[in-house]
Amino acid sequence: MRNLIPVHVVMLKQRDNVRDFPGRRWLNLSLRTAHLSGIVLLGAGLLGAGNVTAGAWLTLISGLAMFAGDAWANPAHLREVAGFGVLAKLGLVALMVAHPASALPVFWAILVISTLLSHAPGAIRHRRLF
Repeated sequence: MRNLIPVHVVMLKQRDNVRDFPGRRWLNLSLRTAHLSGIVLLGAGLLGAGNVTAGAWLTLISGLAMFAGDAWANPAHLREVAGFGVLAKLGLVALMVAHPASALPVFWAILVISTLLSHAPGAIRHRRLF
């Protein structure tokens, strides 16, 4: 019987060069909490029970801050499914502004896209598009 020697292969992943700093995870968690609060407030406002403007601003500011952090940490973020998804959601937000009558269904579309992208396996979220 042959002696088998275990071989360890080290393969670099696309995300091995991600930049980081102490506290980045907690900053991102705080921004995500603010973002989700803004989304809830925006959705409530669209349904007539909250402040649309406050929800929109909180969602926009926290979302752009998270996006900037992700783009800084991984400059290739825009070429990945997750980064491109942010651009698509921004386009849908522009559609909400241009056609207010479609705001509620577009809001739900953004919510579905966001959920699918944020809970998809990393191999899908971080797949390079171009």
